[in-house]
Amino acid sequence: MFSYRPLFHFGRRRRFDELSEREVLALAISSEEEDGAIYAAYAEKLRPHFAASAAVFEAMAAEEDGHRKALIDLYRRRFGDFIVPIRREHVADFMSRSPVWLIENLGLERIRQEAADMEREARDFYLRAAGRATDAATRKLLGDLAAAESGHEHKAEHLADEYLGTDAREEENRTARRQFILTWVQPGLAGLMDGSVSTLAPIFATAFATHDPRTTLLVGLSASIGAGISMGFTEAVHDDGKLSGRGSPIKRGLASGVMTALGGLGHALPYLIPSFWTATTIALVVVFLELWAIVWVQNRYMETPFLRATLQIVLGGSLVLAAGILIGGA
Repeated sequence: MFSYRPLFHFGRRRRFDELSEREVLALAISSEEEDGAIYAAYAEKLRPHFAASAAVFEAMAAEEDGHRKALIDLYRRRFGDFIVPIRREHVADFMSRSPVWLIENLGLERIRQEAADMEREARDFYLRAAGRATDAATRKLLGDLAAAESGHEHKAEHLADEYLGTDAREEENRTARRQFILTWVQPGLAGLMDGSVSTLAPIFATAFATHDPRTTLLVGLSASIGAGISMGFTEAVHDDGKLSGRGSPIKRGLASGVMTALGGLGHALPYLIPSFWTATTIALVVVFLELWAIVWVQNRYMETPFLRATLQIVLGGSLVLAAGILIGGA
């Protein structure tokens, strides 16, 4: 009559070295099944924009399914048809996997790295476990599992070479970079420009009109945070990204809102210093750094010629700053 030890003892998860060979093999089956599902989810996410990489993960999912079937055949020969219901989360020191829904937040390169890490973690874990095993049969079983995982890793490299030639890989990398720019860099840059430049006039007008750091700080905080909220909501609601291909509106709104607020806070926070001229000097230095940071981002990611970006940002920002100082000092 079939019996096996419970997986939990008063809420405590079992450790790997407490498992029997039957349980280890059942754990390997469930792990292969879960990894195959993860690869299939990767393929589904990548298919609209990265067809070649999607094909790689579809093939890897098929490989995992083949290994799962082979492990089930071995299990049946040794232990019968009933497979012990044990999964990786039941074992305290076994490798873990991130929830599949998190792939919505992963880019192409991160997904590739996650897949490589999955195969490497599985291989390394089985190798370490085999080194600690004292039972000959268990040691052989763990060694076989390690060899299988190592084969997965080499197979993944072969599939990448098969489906991702140089041209396909370069094209997908360009697509991924473009998506990153549209989703994060462009709205973030727009927010930084708006927050840095549009708050210059009110903050410095208040500073030179009152010579009061506290009043200037309050104006700066209200202008920066208000602009951040406004820009974030505007970016998030005006385009859902489905037609434009600019990506998640939540990500774009977050990038725009946060960078807008930071752009204004950069030259507002120095007015925490009680000394007006000390605070103003530091704020002016921060403004200089902000404007050149915008120039660098435009040149680096938006491929705007450096001289043009300098004229547009530094000259424009200087004019706004001068207007604020003149109005405040009038």
